[in-house]
Order: sequence, then structure tokens, then C-alpha cells
Amino acid sequence: MADEGSTHFGFERVRRVDKAQRVRSVFDSVAEHYDLMNDLMSVGAHRIWKHFTLALANLRPGQRALDVAGGTGDLAAGLARQVGERGFVVLTDINAAMLARGRDRLIDAGLTARIACVQADAERLPFPDASFDCITIGFGLRNVTDQAAALESMRRALKPGGQLLVLEFSQPRLPGLKPLYDAYSFHVLPLLGRLVARDAASYRYLAESIRMHPDQEKLLAMMRAAGLEGCRYHNLSGGIVAVHRGYR
Repeated sequence: MADEGSTHFGFERVRRVDKAQRVRSVFDSVAEHYDLMNDLMSVGAHRIWKHFTLALANLRPGQRALDVAGGTGDLAAGLARQVGERGFVVLTDINAAMLARGRDRLIDAGLTARIACVQADAERLPFPDASFDCITIGFGLRNVTDQAAALESMRRALKPGGQLLVLEFSQPRLPGLKPLYDAYSFHVLPLLGRLVARDAASYRYLAESIRMHPDQEKLLAMMRAAGLEGCRYHNLSGGIVAVHRGYR
């Protein structure tokens, strides 16, 4: 099935038209325990990675931002605090269950007056050209069927001079880190998923999807091919995670 009509779903090959539904099923399953599992899986490091990404965003009061595939809203909340009461943030996710949890968390944080929640596909964002000063996507790009289309869609929605920030798992660069990381990913993560979320299979998919995602240099090339300029990346945690940035 390794042809133009198929793609990867973790290590499995599936029809391209089926991947979105398969991914949706994964996140329907994990939505209830998503935030707890993030803390457990990363030992809290995901908060540091997101804080670094938000520091790069460096938005001014009154600006507009979009968080794509934003799940339970961590980045969207941080963006909203940066743009203040005169600014505006849109949180999108293709998965209704994840978006609902994000909306509830934003209500609890008292941020809904400046944040809109929109169910949307990253490959076909329903916003006019040049709508946002900054777009973020955190740990979502690897789940998109057509990543090139998503990058082009996000570039289109950026204002001239606006920046895209892609926070995503990547490939370890520190010597000796990869075998330790692989052992953790393929043994500990599914075990945590089974014990906490009662779903080992979804967390096995998440580990596999990281390995299938383009590495730092390949994603950099994809961003340039999508028409973004000034592209670069920052490795975090030895390259386990990277933040790619580019400008329209």
C-alpha cells in the first residue's frame, strides 16, 4: 500500500482517506485523560516546551493569534494572556472531544471573552488570508494527513510578517539518548496509557507517529517549500522536541 493513495498511521499503512478518522478515534479515546497523561509522560516538561514556544511568539497587546490543533488549550491560553483584552485568539481542533475540553478549561480560566473555539481541519483553515499575527501548532502536525497542505494553509492565514511556530516531537540529537528514548516510548508510554487511560493502543500509536514524523531538517525544508521565510528551529530536551519557526 506504499503509494499515493496510502499514508502512515503510526507504523501501519492506511488509505489516506481513512487516516483522519483513525486519528479522530485516538483522540476521542484519550481526551478525558489528555492533560494528566501529558504531565505523566513528559514528567511535566511539556509545560517548559510550551512556555518556550510562547516566549518566541512574543505577541503585543491587541494582536490576533491562531492555535491550530490546539487540543485542551494550553498554547491558546498563553497567547490570550499576551494579546490582552484588546486582542483575540482562535483555538481550533478537528476533534470535537478535545475542543470541548479546551473550551471548558478556557472557561475555567476566565479567558473566553478573547478566545473563540472553532472545529476546523488544519489542511483547510476556514479563515481569510492574512488574518493572524502569529499561528501556533503544538504536537498536532504529525497527526495531519497532508502536512504540506496544512503548512500552506497556515501560511496563507498569516499576515505579512507574521510567524508560524511548530512545536513537535522530533529526533534526539544527544549521543546515547535515542535508545533510552525508544525504550521509554515503546514500553513505558503504552503501560502508562493502559494504567491511567485504559488505552495502551492509542499511546503506542502516539509513540509510532513520532518516529514517522519528519526530522528537524526535513520539516525545515517543508516549511520553506510552503513559502515561509527566515525558517529555523530550536532543539529542546536534546532534540526530543523541536520548535520550528518561519515567517510569511
